[in-house]
Amino acid sequence: MPMDSQPVNAPDSSVTFINIFEIAAEHVDAFVTQWEQRAALLSTKPGFLDSQLHRARSSQSRFQLVNVSHWESQEAWEAATADTEFQERTRAAREAPQTPITSSPGLYDVAAEFSA
Repeated sequence: MPMDSQPVNAPDSSVTFINIFEIAAEHVDAFVTQWEQRAALLSTKPGFLDSQLHRARSSQSRFQLVNVSHWESQEAWEAATADTEFQERTRAAREAPQTPITSSPGLYDVAAEFSA
């Protein structure tokens, strides 16, 4: 049976936001505290479904943190992240010299699914 290369989700269905973070292991705790504050703000926005911040088990991992959140639509995510307060908090986190970080954000659709 050929695998459909189209995303499982329809274009106007929910989206997954994934952001991976390169950050020194010694700065992770401080960043997590700031992330929780930004996530709390976004969780109040229309279309927010859930969010999880995953931490690497090894301090040697290149990506110490991975954020996965789900939104009802791309439009809901765009509106929420356009919020002025969120933008200011994100900019401050990006520019904080005490916790240098590189992030790689993006919106994703499910390409394939497997379950038990």
